Amino acid sequence: MIPGGGQPNMQQLLQQAQKMQQDLARAQEELAATEVDGQAGGGLVKATVTGSGELRALVIDPKAVDPEDTETLADLVVAAVQAANENAQQLQQQKLGPLAQGLGGAGGSGIPGLPF
Repeated sequence: MIPGGGQPNMQQLLQQAQKMQQDLARAQEELAATEVDGQAGGGLVKATVTGSGELRALVIDPKAVDPEDTETLADLVVAAVQAANENAQQLQQQKLGPLAQGLGGAGGSGIPGLPF
């Protein structure tokens, strides 16, 4: 038999929620500090984003620059940034996925007043 008529220990629940919130914040900080690359055109254009999706760098090989065809270059830039962001999303899933599951999945913790 569970003491207290089967009700969960509120203090224990709050401590668990606080620990999960701290773990989530730490994981988000790690993501913001981690850089992820993406490329297009066989490496002619390379984009670097943080794990949280902030564009940090863009490298364009001179061979990709044709003054008569800026549309292709623009497409390569977009594709490289998209590839980098996809890699960042995979990194987010690796870092935040287990934490989100611990918080009750995508719907949050279900505890009113908690921001997750």
